[in-house]
Amino acid sequence: MSSNTSNKQSLTGYAAQFVCDTQLKDLPADVIELGKKSMLDGIGLAISGSVAKSGELVRNYLQAQGVTSGTSTVIGSNIKTAPRFAAFANGVGVHADDYDDTQLAVAADRVYGLLTHPTAPALPSAIAVGEQLNASGANVFLAYQLGVELECKIAEAINPRHYQTGFHATATCGTFASAAAAGKLMGLNLETMRRALSIAGSQSAGLRENFGTMTKPFHAGRASESGVVASEFASIGWTATDVILESPRGFFSAAGGGYDEASILGKLGSPWTFSFPGVSIKPHPSGSLTHPGMTELLRLIKEHHIQAKDVASMKVGTNHNMPNALIHHKPQNELQAKFSMEFCMAILLLEGRAGLSEFTDEVVLRPDVQELISRIDFGVDDEAERAGFHKMTTILTINMKDGRVIRGAADFGRGSPAIPMNYDEVADKFRENCEFARFSSSRAEEVVNIVRSIESLKSIKELTALLAI
Repeated sequence: MSSNTSNKQSLTGYAAQFVCDTQLKDLPADVIELGKKSMLDGIGLAISGSVAKSGELVRNYLQAQGVTSGTSTVIGSNIKTAPRFAAFANGVGVHADDYDDTQLAVAADRVYGLLTHPTAPALPSAIAVGEQLNASGANVFLAYQLGVELECKIAEAINPRHYQTGFHATATCGTFASAAAAGKLMGLNLETMRRALSIAGSQSAGLRENFGTMTKPFHAGRASESGVVASEFASIGWTATDVILESPRGFFSAAGGGYDEASILGKLGSPWTFSFPGVSIKPHPSGSLTHPGMTELLRLIKEHHIQAKDVASMKVGTNHNMPNALIHHKPQNELQAKFSMEFCMAILLLEGRAGLSEFTDEVVLRPDVQELISRIDFGVDDEAERAGFHKMTTILTINMKDGRVIRGAADFGRGSPAIPMNYDEVADKFRENCEFARFSSSRAEEVVNIVRSIESLKSIKELTALLAI
């Protein structure tokens, strides 16, 4: 693509134009309803994430920095702060338990489920800036939708090398999402929006080596904060290039070695990612690559009445990209367990469920859990490899002590567009997350009802008032 900066020829200009021009009336009905599910899910995860150790550390940090007075709510606390810091804290919260939604890939060479967690960077930015500006629910929701759409299309377009060699796309692409959401609410014009995206591009960072630690949710928080900062600086006249995405020294080239122009140019909102290929909502607080296997194992447990004491050994086979992400084969804490196929299989065999209460250090280190983990072999399977990377094909072989061999396979997990949750099912997950955080059940019900009709909410402050304690 030419580096000419006219709107027609600049990819960055096209992205900025889409964000500036799109209105809520332009969103299809299914995209609105799908977005509401992910919005409710994200809010619930910010609530449950507030009681994680990372949430406590973030609040302590903000207090130590003297930034606990402002306009924007740190969810699950009594702290109000500047929008950038609220976006950071709530972004960390949404991603703290690795329980947030995930983007699906279109192209076969884009690893399924490994593009971005779209809500974690976009929603905290929209809520924080929206609260500062006393924006309507409709405007906050639109800003969130635009952020998600831009984030997902950028992640789809960048060369797969970006993720495979270590970048965390939620952190890198998510920075653009946050800038788009914040800039939309701030009413940035085309030129200023383009500069906001360019400032965001220079803050794009996050490495997958930190998976299994607090720094993974830190990525989401920083992406959300960085996007707010980018839009704020653009609004006061800060200068930046206007071709940050497509330039030979820009984001796509530097971070991925290139990109597929056809995956993004002319594709924003056509179709909307929420509609196709879709966004998955997680039924378990673990890496999305574990979910097809977990969904299938739960089915097999029910069908064959499997009990852990009767299992001699188990083999889990996938394509080679999945062990590249699920790196903790002998997890020693809850964060590592989220990226351990072996733990996810073991805990389902032992407990028949895998929720927030199962992903704790104490449970991970239980002798029976560790012993069963040692009998589970996770690696590459030729059949799964041939199925392609755009699916998460997972093949299970369970060897029972009585000589039976039980087999199963799945390409998709519950909560994916192939096996979707409806709004009421997502609301049940939301309630469970609130209960885990000892959050008021009556407030939780109010939030469920508000988000269900978010486009009619006069002020986002009516929502954020319910999210403070």
